[in-house]
Amino acid sequence: MIVRLDIGKSQWRPGETLEGTVSWELTGEPGAVEVRLSWETQGKGTQDTKVVQRVRFDNPAPSDRKPFRIELPEGPYSFSGKLVSLVWSVEAVGESGGKSGRVKLTISPTGSEILLHRK
Repeated sequence: MIVRLDIGKSQWRPGETLEGTVSWELTGEPGAVEVRLSWETQGKGTQDTKVVQRVRFDNPAPSDRKPFRIELPEGPYSFSGKLVSLVWSVEAVGESGGKSGRVKLTISPTGSEILLHRK
């Protein structure tokens, strides 16, 4: 399975509308392809992950391209600290298994990652 995401840019502000396309070439019947907006923490300690929104395409053709639209939430903001960071991403997944395409994003009031430490 090959899935490609095209979202045009990587820096976003809360409340903006993320528009993109997802395309795929499938072998077999996945049942559905899903685009997910999620965040995860990275670094020391327990890793947290949350899927915030989903756009689902049921009974997809073996090869197709579909537009999607996601309203970005007010938070949490993308940040980087000494011990932990919060990273947003959009990924496309076939129902039959496996993460197939992923693009990292930054969401904050400035559009840039918030640094909690000096470099």
